[in-house]
Amino acid sequence: MSTTAFFSGLADIEALEATPYEDAIPARTTYGLIARAAARFADRPAFVFLPTGGLDTVPERISYARLLARIHQAANLFRSLGVGPGDAVAILAPNVPATHYALWGAQLAGCACPINFMLQPDHVAALLQASGARVVVALGPHEALDVWSAVQRIPGIEALQVLQIGGSFEAALDAQPEALQFEPGLTPDRVAALFHTGGTTGAPKLVRHTQGNEAHTAWFSHRFYGFDEHTVEVNGFPLFHVAGAFVYGLSLLAIGACQLIPTVNGLRNAQFMQHYWQWCERERVTALAAVPTVLASLCNLPVDADISRIRVAYTGGSPLPTELAQRFEKATGIAVRNILGMTECAGLVSVEPFGGPRVAGSAGLRLPYSQVRVVPWRDGRAQLGEDCPAGQTGVAVLRGPHVSPGYTDPARDAGMFEDGWLISGDLGHLDAQGYLHITGRAKDVIIRGSHNIDPQLVEEAFLAHPAVGMCAVVGEPDAHAGEVACAFVMLKPGVQADADTVLAQVAGQVYERPAVPRRVVFIDALPLTAVGKVFKPALRLRAIEIKLGELLAAVAGGPVQVQALEQDGRAVARVTLPAGCDAAVHQRCRDALGAIAVPLQFVG
Repeated sequence: MSTTAFFSGLADIEALEATPYEDAIPARTTYGLIARAAARFADRPAFVFLPTGGLDTVPERISYARLLARIHQAANLFRSLGVGPGDAVAILAPNVPATHYALWGAQLAGCACPINFMLQPDHVAALLQASGARVVVALGPHEALDVWSAVQRIPGIEALQVLQIGGSFEAALDAQPEALQFEPGLTPDRVAALFHTGGTTGAPKLVRHTQGNEAHTAWFSHRFYGFDEHTVEVNGFPLFHVAGAFVYGLSLLAIGACQLIPTVNGLRNAQFMQHYWQWCERERVTALAAVPTVLASLCNLPVDADISRIRVAYTGGSPLPTELAQRFEKATGIAVRNILGMTECAGLVSVEPFGGPRVAGSAGLRLPYSQVRVVPWRDGRAQLGEDCPAGQTGVAVLRGPHVSPGYTDPARDAGMFEDGWLISGDLGHLDAQGYLHITGRAKDVIIRGSHNIDPQLVEEAFLAHPAVGMCAVVGEPDAHAGEVACAFVMLKPGVQADADTVLAQVAGQVYERPAVPRRVVFIDALPLTAVGKVFKPALRLRAIEIKLGELLAAVAGGPVQVQALEQDGRAVARVTLPAGCDAAVHQRCRDALGAIAVPLQFVG
């Protein structure tokens, strides 16, 4: 086993910080870390890729020596196509080995811009323009994942050089030398990547990552994880997300560990998920990477294999409900630890160390050589001149070598990058041991009158109910209180229940009476982002539809169809009334909303 001193508490982090920073990290560039691992572990597998999720598929195994050679070839290729420092290579492809070649090779030749291939073509076009991409690497025609047809619909794509993974990209790599043919001139301050954030609508929002940002996150994370070169972890996250690229990607490449990559569809591959535990046994998996929704799914999956090698499941992306962590640990015997990450700091804010206990509600300890504070949130702003005492809720702010220098558009930095601090937007507190506890997002807080309601605490009460599998609580508009809580609930498989009954049974367990939801809505599946986080904006729109549907039906004297959507950063409602409704009815509908500030657009 490794002789690395892993972290178990804040004292271990502080002890390391007695070492000068340059002596504590072996390389301050992404390439430096990967090249170092390849020199030490040339024949070890960096990736085990599953072409399909079936147990009869033959895995593709990529050694560290092969990985480094392919990165060199990709960098040589991009440089031959005119990509230099300051130029971007856009990547629209899933987490497969070839995408890694493109991602890390682009950071040698210029910078990488991984893009969510599920975005609308117009939005992708805006990201391409904002990044200044000269070359695009995209997944070619593939029977399991159709990225290519979406790429062809991107406005202006014909003006760029496009290479297909599964075709022209690999052919072009084969024509390049396996040794790097130019001096990349890497420094910790050089921009390595542009990662988009801020949702799927609106103007492009690109975060700059420097080589030093990414190296900091990647190198120090393994001391929390308890990982070494013998670790085998399932990484089913996309590489356009910091979790796939850094939290569970570069962090393993930096130490010579192995990533099991489950098909082009990742953890969305139903066949792989059906055989999840068997694949873990077959590939000698020792660690899992997931989000809470995936942990919930695995709780319902019979353990039909020897999983005794698996020591830990790391999860993040959204707050980890204590009830869910306990349920997973009981069902599998695998320890659960939590992570808090942000795109704006190359993926990591804090990590719960495997070497310490799981602290209920905790997102872990800060990274070494960084600072995390919790400050008051007033008037829609973080009060950087004040600190909340231990245990008091505020908004988390941080600074350190992993924090981005800002967005490509400096006008977007306001409210996020201020006075050297990154404003996370996460509500929570620090405890006496230095653990950060996150209870929600500042923008997710439900304001009932002048009273703030923390949705996560309400969700915890629902998750303790034996019928409830997952729960998400959002604000429902209310003419008198402004907002009231509304709970969207997924029942456990095979369970039947009544929504009003569940609400009545849970109400007494909610932390305060004003936080008790006005209603419970059963839902077959919660809306998720590409990495499995619950997408609450969609639920807020659904809550508007339900509320307005009730109000307007009473006015219109018949069934009303309401479609809520976001326009220019605010919710609007498109309303279809029963036939024969005139302008007077339209006005009565508007009057019925009272203080609910959702504009109505009548259809038909």
